[in-house]
Amino acid sequence: MSGFEEENQAQRAFGWAASDSSGTLHPFHFARRANGENDITLKILYCGICRTDLDTVNNTYGISLYAVLPGHEIVGEVIQVGAKVQKFKVGDKAGVGCFIGSCGSCDGCQNDLESYCPKSITTYTIFDNGGDKNYGGYSDILVVEQHFAVHVPENLALEGVAPLLCAGITVFSPMKFFGLDKAGMHVGVVGLGGLSHLAVKFGKAFGMKMSVISTSPSKKIEAIEQLKADSFVVSHDMEQMEGAVGTLDGIIATISPTQSVLPLLNLLKLNGKLILLTPPDLPKPIEIPIMPLFSGRRTISASMAGGMKETQEMIDFAAKHNITANVEVISTDYVNKAMDRLAKGDVSYRFVIDIANTLNP
Repeated sequence: MSGFEEENQAQRAFGWAASDSSGTLHPFHFARRANGENDITLKILYCGICRTDLDTVNNTYGISLYAVLPGHEIVGEVIQVGAKVQKFKVGDKAGVGCFIGSCGSCDGCQNDLESYCPKSITTYTIFDNGGDKNYGGYSDILVVEQHFAVHVPENLALEGVAPLLCAGITVFSPMKFFGLDKAGMHVGVVGLGGLSHLAVKFGKAFGMKMSVISTSPSKKIEAIEQLKADSFVVSHDMEQMEGAVGTLDGIIATISPTQSVLPLLNLLKLNGKLILLTPPDLPKPIEIPIMPLFSGRRTISASMAGGMKETQEMIDFAAKHNITANVEVISTDYVNKAMDRLAKGDVSYRFVIDIANTLNP
């Protein structure tokens, strides 16, 4: 096929992208690939704003490849299907999360854990890996291979579904894998933000007792009254922390400990598990004391988002229990102000862009 023919088959697209490390997003015209035989094309309806989006547009880690068009919490309507697509039909609602490709043959891929594939392809390009440049969900359409999209049930509010595609699966996956999903268990969640409020919701749906561990006493009311957490512990209140020693079967840490994990390890029961979901701020590593691991046969581990099979399982579970994220829906032209607010922690609990109604070329 000639380059001219390929260009004619490409789909015109429009979104908002950052062109440099100022992080300022602006209107951006580009092209999506043609819809292949195994692809679906989505008209994007909503896209969540993740902390990774902020760090990437600002080049926080010094690896961003501009232009950056972020967004990996995507919900849309299928408007085109390839000849070999059987999973979706035109008109279906579908979701796309952090990954849109993998090798298909490694241990991760063979075990439905495409997110752990060493050749996984992120929904938008975060750094230069020598592959094609990908643009994310702050845009009007997305072309994706059918395997990397999930069905979105009709009973869920779509704006609240979008953050489930990243934040939701990031907490659901380790809860399931590490056995922290059994009725009657007592699990703690460190922090109260985009990931952690969903961990509380999933935990309560599993039938567990949930405790929120936070540095902010002011968040107690929303944790107990709004999210229905069973208890709230202020992490710098020694009396409260001592009162919680040895009470938790597991801890989901959505915020990385800044120094030592010892205070959290002390809260765990025998065989307790501390699961880290975010890396420590470099270059200072966290301190991991060894003796509490020996004395309580405790475990420290880490986890990323789950694979496609588990993501669909999570969405179906959310539909059964009517779980969606608490969101603030914004217009596209508010996105730069939203990024500024996110940097200050001024969001409850997730910004979601109303793409369909506010993205104008």
